Amino acid sequence: MLPICSAATSTAAENPQSTIPPKQRFHLFLMVGQSNMAGRGRVSEADRQPLRKVLVYSKNGSWIAARAPLHFDKPNVVGVGIGRAFAKALRQANPDCTVGLIPCAVGGSPISAWQPGGFHRSTNTHPWDDMLRRARAALPAGTLKGILWHQGESDCQPDLAARYQDRLHTLIQRFRHELQAPTVPFLAGQMGQFPERPWDAAKKHVDAAHRGLPANVAHTAFVSSHGLTHKGDEVHFDTKSYRELGRRYARAWLKLRDCPP
Repeated sequence: MLPICSAATSTAAENPQSTIPPKQRFHLFLMVGQSNMAGRGRVSEADRQPLRKVLVYSKNGSWIAARAPLHFDKPNVVGVGIGRAFAKALRQANPDCTVGLIPCAVGGSPISAWQPGGFHRSTNTHPWDDMLRRARAALPAGTLKGILWHQGESDCQPDLAARYQDRLHTLIQRFRHELQAPTVPFLAGQMGQFPERPWDAAKKHVDAAHRGLPANVAHTAFVSSHGLTHKGDEVHFDTKSYRELGRRYARAWLKLRDCPP
């Protein structure tokens, strides 16, 4: 077995806790979208503890123990997201596998930034190009098993919402083409449904694109946010809800895996 990272690339915050298993037992998942995929939940000491056989591809390009926060898009606000709860649920269903998470979400990024050359001004990043570079560096270690997407709030404007479905379908095709994974599961999480912030027509339009994926694009799933609560800002889920949403992503992925092609 190979070490996660060498002494030259490890830091105190990136202390390896496990080893990389054979490629067929190292199940990799891309985490993409905007802030509710990156995670904005409050981090507790328990969230900083490593999980057995759950690794994350760090900002510096090393496989390390998956402690929260996993993302690094906005260091001053990033927190608990869906990743650890998702991985923990998968490990319970597949004890022999190691789960590897590849965080690439960018808070505030519209879907237009998730195309070649797309630029996100507030983070000074190129979400699609940066993701593709990280994915191509990380994927040789294991086997890509899924793409986890949570995004849409930045496109909830009438002119953008009208184009969202076509852009989403094109995005899925591009993921599968560039990563040479034509049937890799793509899971889209639902935006927060908070009574304090009723949805307008544009938000309902974006939601319909997410909700309609399973009927329109093969090997996709929709993950409901029903009953989840926000952290007080009427935008981002709270920590408890992120954990539940992660478990819902896991159940949706397991259902896709068990369905005949």
